[in-house]
Amino acid sequence: MEKLSERLDRPIVLVGLMGAGKSTVGRRLARRLGLPFVDSDSAIEDASGFSAAEVFERYGERDFRDGERRLVARLIDGTVGVIATGGGAFIDPRTRELLNSRAITVWLDAPVDVLSERTARRDTRPLLRTADPKATLERLAQERRDSYAEAHIRVKSSRGGHNDVVERIIAAVEQHLDS
Repeated sequence: MEKLSERLDRPIVLVGLMGAGKSTVGRRLARRLGLPFVDSDSAIEDASGFSAAEVFERYGERDFRDGERRLVARLIDGTVGVIATGGGAFIDPRTRELLNSRAITVWLDAPVDVLSERTARRDTRPLLRTADPKATLERLAQERRDSYAEAHIRVKSSRGGHNDVVERIIAAVEQHLDS
């Protein structure tokens, strides 16, 4: 894996809906490649003193996304590593353009049933505090699909092991660099 790490000249950024496994897979991918890992939601918490969910609720989605874009720009500035973004980060056209121009973007695409199962474990997602969280996920998946499809790489994520997803990402990134 050092070989892939040495070939990288920009970060690998994981995008996708909440519950797709960006943080868990991102940590494992970074460890496998011997690279640093950053979760953008954790970085927001470090910078603001509030959880990403609290910032979202206090300031609203528009201000949250604006701050998130500025933070992501700092995270991808010159450091090769693995970054897990929040589920909505890649939806912002300016953030998407920035990430696609200065990183290798990987869409972790998981079925709504899997997303629903994973996100039901914790009540930390403001967008899912609805009467029907699964229906909300289905709507978000439909609304965001075209934006996520602009990522350089698409990797399917499901109920299988996260290490399998890590291996698929590594193979896809190697292929992307060779093309």
